[in-house]
Amino acid sequence: MNRVVILHGNGNSYGTDDWYPYIKSNLEAVGVECLTPDLPDNKLARKKYWFPYFTDILKLSPDDIVVGASSGALAILKYAEEHKIGASVLVGTYYTDLGYEDERTSGYFDTPWDWGKIKTNQKLTAIFASTDDPYIPISEPRFIRDRLDSEYFEFNDRGHFGSHKKPQLEFPELLAFLKTKLK
Repeated sequence: MNRVVILHGNGNSYGTDDWYPYIKSNLEAVGVECLTPDLPDNKLARKKYWFPYFTDILKLSPDDIVVGASSGALAILKYAEEHKIGASVLVGTYYTDLGYEDERTSGYFDTPWDWGKIKTNQKLTAIFASTDDPYIPISEPRFIRDRLDSEYFEFNDRGHFGSHKKPQLEFPELLAFLKTKLK
């Protein structure tokens, strides 16, 4: 795996938010290409806009580690049902619409999950979750972990790993994990 792509979440997020620049600059310092794009439709993160961007602009490939945060994690899981990627690292991930109308209309919940395809279309998955996430119940990432046999890192004090309300500017555990997988 030779490239890391970080996908932000919805809610008017950008590739320069939170810990994304920290990961990017530290990986680039050791010669790893790292992309932190501003995805289209960043308020709602709809599948009909994101999937063509993943394929046509980012050109995600079986050599890429894709780090998804929140709805970025959700999107890359669904994308892996139909496309091969090297690995997905899911931060603040979920698999249900969590009772939110914006999530229901995103397009990611229109078909049942195919956990078998998600698992076979990549070499590995890893999940970073926190029991105090104000948006994602811990049962959501634990469920995904069990379906994908993911490497799993659970914290008790990270909330949603950053947001507009409470930014997290560094993420050393994720950086260390990525460096071990890029060797």
